Amino acid sequence: MNQPSTEPTVERMDGKNRYEVLVEGKRAGLTAYRDRGDQRVFYHTEIDDAFAGQGLAAVLVRAALTDVRASGKRIVPVCPYVAKFLRKHEEFTDITDPVTPEVLQWLDTERG
Repeated sequence: MNQPSTEPTVERMDGKNRYEVLVEGKRAGLTAYRDRGDQRVFYHTEIDDAFAGQGLAAVLVRAALTDVRASGKRIVPVCPYVAKFLRKHEEFTDITDPVTPEVLQWLDTERG
């Protein structure tokens, strides 16, 4: 008897400016971004309490950053979780830009 896959999947939701991690078709969390030229500015990551402790944030962020690389963009880690992930995963260093006051001001304006 085949059991349904419980492997999480990650989808980019362009219209919502976020990536979502799905478990059995249910949204378990998200990481939100805004694009600034060739930069993808990540500003928030969350995992729903019902899915906490399963490593889904790391799955989500790794997939999102891999997608950023494939798209030719650069990463700006305003989100504390994304910044922490990048400190542990140096394979993304070459496409990471620093968080600057200008980026933060731009993000505030973008988010209203």
